[in-house]
Amino acid sequence: MKIGIDIGGSHIGIGVVNEEGDILEKKEKRIMKKDKENIKKTIEEYIIENVKEFQEKYDISDIGIAIPGKVTSDTVIKSVNLGIENYNIIKSLNEKIKLPIKIKNDAKCAAIAENEYGCLKKYNKNIFLTLGTGIGGAVIINNKLFETENVINCEFGHMVIEKNGIECTCGRNGCFEKYASMKSFKNELRQRLALDEKTRGQELFDMIKTNFKEKENYEVIEEVVDDFVTSISIGIVNLTNVFAPQSVGIGGSFVHFEEVFLERLKMKLQKENTFSGDEIKIEVASLGNDAGIIGATLI
Repeated sequence: MKIGIDIGGSHIGIGVVNEEGDILEKKEKRIMKKDKENIKKTIEEYIIENVKEFQEKYDISDIGIAIPGKVTSDTVIKSVNLGIENYNIIKSLNEKIKLPIKIKNDAKCAAIAENEYGCLKKYNKNIFLTLGTGIGGAVIINNKLFETENVINCEFGHMVIEKNGIECTCGRNGCFEKYASMKSFKNELRQRLALDEKTRGQELFDMIKTNFKEKENYEVIEEVVDDFVTSISIGIVNLTNVFAPQSVGIGGSFVHFEEVFLERLKMKLQKENTFSGDEIKIEVASLGNDAGIIGATLI
């Protein structure tokens, strides 16, 4: 058995995965603002504690880590959403954990998992997007991950969709993830409804559902949702015009809002995709937020 670790901008998930891709046991931690004050310590302590606990219960052969940003075989070159640069995470962890460890970009890990076990399995040419704290991406062609010798590839979140738009943490303006990440959506909705920043995603989802039924804050919520879905559709159409995939998979915390967004997104794509005229097939990640953990064990 293997341990898969998914480190995101707002959470850490650790799971024991068997050869069939099933998670036997999982633990998760939200990354709070105070945790980011010493994020490396937060990551290492949580991983070491839980890996040692799992080792007492399971025969673990190795560890895979999915992490956002630009990643080499052993180092996180830069993870904007975690505030990490030139971090040799494997060397740090191997001081306490005597197991082989591999790392890869989190969106690519999720794509690998969905291609092997999930929503992309029946297609040969796919784009996969993770909408969460930021936006990650991957391209899979004939069951192979599209990669280049350069660690910087498929950084879809930093494709500009709005000239002179919102400043991004990467230093550019108008990046895709500033308009179409789940973090940007939740922050915009909280701000427009004057909600506390600690308002959880489930609470926001419930408010949107209430809006649909009882029309509370109707105009504000409708505008925020419509703007968000429009931004996603612009990015997807741009990518499909370049890669011409058979399907586009979407994962990350988007999956928790599928009921709200999916049909609206499909309608937007029909209007936006005037270049090829072909239907853009959207597949929602069937492995949910577990895709990163599972995919990390496949690298």
